[in-house]
Amino acid sequence: MAVWDDLVGQERVVEQLTAAARAAGATAAAGRGAATVPGGNASLMTHAWLFTGPPGAGQITAARSFAAALQCTSPDLALGGTPGCGFCDGCHTVLAGSHADVKYVRTDGLSIGVGDMRDLVLRASSYPTGGRWSVILVDAAHRLTEAAANALLKGVEEPSPRTVWLLCAPSVQDVLPTIRSRCRLLVLRQPAAEAVADMLVNRDGVDPGTARLAALAGQGDIERSRRLAVDDQARTRRTEVLRIPLEVADIGGCLAAAQRLVDTAKADAEALAETQDAKETDDLKAAYGAAEGSKAPRGMAGAVKELEKRQKSRATRTRRETLGVALLDLLGFYRDVLALQLGSGGALANEDQRQALNRVAQAGPPEGTLRRIEAVLACRQALDRNVDPLLAVEAMTVALRAG
Repeated sequence: MAVWDDLVGQERVVEQLTAAARAAGATAAAGRGAATVPGGNASLMTHAWLFTGPPGAGQITAARSFAAALQCTSPDLALGGTPGCGFCDGCHTVLAGSHADVKYVRTDGLSIGVGDMRDLVLRASSYPTGGRWSVILVDAAHRLTEAAANALLKGVEEPSPRTVWLLCAPSVQDVLPTIRSRCRLLVLRQPAAEAVADMLVNRDGVDPGTARLAALAGQGDIERSRRLAVDDQARTRRTEVLRIPLEVADIGGCLAAAQRLVDTAKADAEALAETQDAKETDDLKAAYGAAEGSKAPRGMAGAVKELEKRQKSRATRTRRETLGVALLDLLGFYRDVLALQLGSGGALANEDQRQALNRVAQAGPPEGTLRRIEAVLACRQALDRNVDPLLAVEAMTVALRAG
């Protein structure tokens, strides 16, 4: 299976990246740096790329697939084959995350610090050890601190001739103008529900009816659609969230719904901590050679403190992401309500909640639904500004009641 097969509904992006990877192969074979080849702008290879698009559209998948295509060693390339075969050692190791010349930059916390980025810029100045290119893939480039972004600018501004930067962010506005102006921009579109449903049927073995409902409910987010199709717990939590519009008839219902939503997010964070935090701490102590009941080796206390700081940041991010998914589900619900009130004939994201949608649609005018949508968006903005989650969600549920 070619590396591009994981990109659902992104034919234009695949075409551009394939042409760029082919140009990169010709450039590497000739021993040159980034160059222009015939075929127009889509076939230009450059040293820095910025992948943007709606949540779940596949920015990370596109960047990873491109990295694999750049390192592809398929013998078919000499015969005009498409880079990114998915079977050669180069493709396989990149997709497995073990290629020596492809560095993934991720964070479980809320930001990527300047120290990590300076190390990457230093690494980017060297030539690849075995592959054709040294590729640095920055997941969530919008989480760079200001100092880290300025450090990244140094690497993008003065690139090594054999280094390629791949940055992923929700939108171009989330990246510093000085950085995005030096990157080739690729905007992924929201994949059609039909394409996502076909992917679930063909790759995950989901029955067509379930796949269609999951694809609609995922609202273009491929991973979210997959979870809804195969994970009973994910479907149960979505159902609980979509009960909220029917539970905000009084203040007591508003506060209870808000508390339940926040408690669910907290439970998710605690479950993740239970499985990961203890193992990370034990592994760190083992690395320092600490024996149970003995004095801690020199330097271990500081390392444990730094690890606990990262774990706390990860727990905060997990709570926010859980609440963010719930708010997206609510937005989808009220968009469907508005579509019914305005007589739109398009497909509904929450087709399986048709009865609840009709009930809410008949209870008030479209203006009230628009105000409810604004309340959900305001809650998302409040969470981004570090407002206490319970206060933000309570304010939202009360506003949903007022309409």
